[in-house]
Amino acid sequence: MSTTPPAGPLCTRDSLASELRDIGLRPGETLLVHSSLSSLGWVCGGPGAVVMALLDALGDHGTLVVPTHSGDNSDPANWSNPPVPETWWADIRASMPPYDPRTTPTRGVGAIPETVRNWPGVARSAHPQTSFAAIGPRASAIVDSHALDCQLGERSPLARLEEVGARILLLGAGFESCTAFHLAEYRIPAPQVDNSFAIMTLQGRRWSTVRDISITDDRFDDLGAAFEKERPVVRGTVGAAEARLFALADAVAYAQVWLAEHRPRTSSIQTPS
Repeated sequence: MSTTPPAGPLCTRDSLASELRDIGLRPGETLLVHSSLSSLGWVCGGPGAVVMALLDALGDHGTLVVPTHSGDNSDPANWSNPPVPETWWADIRASMPPYDPRTTPTRGVGAIPETVRNWPGVARSAHPQTSFAAIGPRASAIVDSHALDCQLGERSPLARLEEVGARILLLGAGFESCTAFHLAEYRIPAPQVDNSFAIMTLQGRRWSTVRDISITDDRFDDLGAAFEKERPVVRGTVGAAEARLFALADAVAYAQVWLAEHRPRTSSIQTPS
């Protein structure tokens, strides 16, 4: 057992809620949060305390939204971290558990979204790879009708968040985690690709393939650096974490122009193999 004292500061539900209010969180607003639990310091109560602090700051009329992505439900032919032998691909496609918004765990988004996913009364969207979960009075309106052929575009929760004037909180997370930038990718020329996953249908489990926009977070860090130089971004500290707070619609509008100029991509449609 380690005898090294934990790194501080000590964070509690109350201290986190107070610091969240100090950086500008408003009761009643809708907030999309990208987060890193470890960046905060030592949190008494772990990720649950962070979720409660966020809900405290948003109040009874506010809505908390987080990404609950599960990208491992995908074609093994595209896996690279790590790759798997090609001889396994058919068996993986045949046996991958189908997406279930009630039980499918998150992958790669951290402990706070996984805690939200299990929160009482949570609503979660239907996409098997890029779902979002929400708590609060606007939750269902935001996560409903997430189309299978639209990971992060006009028929995803990101567009609904834009419509209600949501803000984004990067809590110890960088701009490379800012999923709203992907909404801009759907509004400029981009290639299309096949996207495959396991789902449940009325006829049972099925391996499904759809056509969708090819998305990538390449250069999102550069995009974010330019965005916060030119547009209003509130910066502060919550626990030991650097926090950034800004309007989702503003980020999407800026990204749409920046990506078209600095990271153009072909709009040609790939022919399915």
